[in-house]
Amino acid sequence: MDVAAEGAAADTVDSTVQDDLDADTLEQLITETPMPQAADELFDDFLFNFAANRNLQMERVAYPLPTIRNGDTTFVDKGGWKMERFFMRQDYYTVLFDNERQMELVRDTSVSQATVEKVYFNTGAVIQYQFRRLNGAWMLLCVKTEPLQANPNASFLDFYHKFVTDSLFQAESLGETVRFVGPDPDDDFAQMEGILTPDTWPAFAPELPDRMIYNIVYGKPLADSDQKIFVMRGIANGMEVEMTFRREEGQWKLVKLVN
Repeated sequence: MDVAAEGAAADTVDSTVQDDLDADTLEQLITETPMPQAADELFDDFLFNFAANRNLQMERVAYPLPTIRNGDTTFVDKGGWKMERFFMRQDYYTVLFDNERQMELVRDTSVSQATVEKVYFNTGAVIQYQFRRLNGAWMLLCVKTEPLQANPNASFLDFYHKFVTDSLFQAESLGETVRFVGPDPDDDFAQMEGILTPDTWPAFAPELPDRMIYNIVYGKPLADSDQKIFVMRGIANGMEVEMTFRREEGQWKLVKLVN
């Protein structure tokens, strides 16, 4: 290995170690701090505690937990449950919404059911972790694995995977106009707006996950719609990317990017 390659490898290792340290530090802080009662009001607050605090997670799984796969149901007892950290080992998570009104459910304290989905593009499977708030406390009640094609978002998920893995298809999937809203490089406190074209798109295109994504369904799942807002949010780093897609004549198109 040459010096440059050794340096690149060292940088990769250092970056991985730092990511693990950041994740471990965040998890340790959450674990050592008792979850306030108010955290059960919003699912996001509960979920971060659930994913980082082993003791809390063991208490908030309804045993024996039904796990459903290919129509077969098995049950996991407390001794067989393995800690599920969800996205705590990466620096972001993703969510799909149908519209801006649906996005407001994240802060709606009346929401009493939610589902965390792991979407695996390589296997074409979606694992759903189904939660409900019972007597004021969120509980994991069921884990279900279903084919991606059975998911209400199947059309968009198929499109998304091709969008992030095929650069030519990505360019062809831009709307006639793609509105852009992002930070002004000349003013840290201002936003800039404009229109992206196929020529300028590569300079602004965000790096998106292509193997597996998360989705959180707040409330009851809805039927498929002709608009999807794909949101990628950073964990403890303030990063947020919001991409709006619309289905026009059967084809999904990107119409807005907020960065």
